[in-house]
Amino acid sequence: MTNPLDTDPRPKTGLRPVINVSGTMTGLGASIIVPDAIAAMTQFMPHFIEMSALQKQASAVIAKLCGSEAGFVTASASAGLTIACAAAMTGSDLAAIERLPDTAALPRDEILIQAGHMVHYGAPVEQALRLSGAKVVPVGTATLAEGYQLTGAITDRTAAAVYVVSHHCVEYGQIPFEEFATLCHARGIPVIVDAASEYDLTGFIAKGADIALYSAHKFLGGPTAGIVAGRKALVRACYLQNLGIGRGMKVGKEGIVGAIAAMQAWMKRDHAAIRARETGYLKYWQDRLSGFAGISTRIAADPTGNPLSRLRIDVDVEGTRISAWDIVDALAAGEMPIIARDHEVEHHYFFLDPCNLHPGQEKIVGDRLVAILDGARKANTPRIGSLVERRNRYLKPLLAWPD
Repeated sequence: MTNPLDTDPRPKTGLRPVINVSGTMTGLGASIIVPDAIAAMTQFMPHFIEMSALQKQASAVIAKLCGSEAGFVTASASAGLTIACAAAMTGSDLAAIERLPDTAALPRDEILIQAGHMVHYGAPVEQALRLSGAKVVPVGTATLAEGYQLTGAITDRTAAAVYVVSHHCVEYGQIPFEEFATLCHARGIPVIVDAASEYDLTGFIAKGADIALYSAHKFLGGPTAGIVAGRKALVRACYLQNLGIGRGMKVGKEGIVGAIAAMQAWMKRDHAAIRARETGYLKYWQDRLSGFAGISTRIAADPTGNPLSRLRIDVDVEGTRISAWDIVDALAAGEMPIIARDHEVEHHYFFLDPCNLHPGQEKIVGDRLVAILDGARKANTPRIGSLVERRNRYLKPLLAWPD
């Protein structure tokens, strides 16, 4: 198979050739699109297609893959959240769909979500809900939500309840999904699951989700798109939002065709072989880092239960003479940035995610880490930058963009 790096267009177009050991991050282009999806998009892009017929084909593939009654493709999982909340409020009422985000005439316009699930995934999760016109009702507190709080939050105005599955969510004190779904269904409340970055494409539907949302462009390796799977009547109401607020969240023929091809490829993928290759990368990095003072490593399972692991690198600055965040920043510097997973770096550790590497890039990562740690060991003074300044430094380019 041809190595994509042999025809890498980034340097000649002025873009830095990023190496991604952070994960399936939207800010890095999400994932490597699988060859089947690239081929399908290339084949169909010169031709006209009846989009409703294409979405019907997508529905059949989604139903098979996710174990749902129906499905369709939208712009992203975030778009799916907004559309699903809208659908829970309007059903298939076309007049109500056209009035959104005005919900004054609707009998139900409240969406429940646990406070510990109101996370930031590049934007606040609750903003995606409010874009539909819904009123967001938090359940419990950030670190504790109980069943009685969920039941007590349900009123005659409740349209749906959202359950978020993400490493960003608080990892304790939350209502387990099965209990959450059972309590909602006992009061006739549909459950919408945001599972954008999840590997398990069947479990949430099987355990009671009325709608489950996935990113086509993350583990599936498709183009940027969102997968909406669930009960037929509710999926139909989601699809009809394309006549209203969903119009700005539409996806083109290439996105639908690419998503279908990525889902079909997923069903044939050798997941065990991929996991074995990724485990090899983790062990390679462990070997390269062994013996460095102040560095300890361990292979860490994914916190939401995805069948993958990452290398956690703990940094003791007295031994390394460089902080965890300065290591991450040094990796990201230069003509070939290596972007590590640094969500919790203030706790003096970071992760290397092996899921998005081209062959040979694991060695570049290992070499760069060794060079950074060697340089810190030989430097005259320790390198321990300010976390506050680091946070502000990342915001300044955003506020000055496109300059």
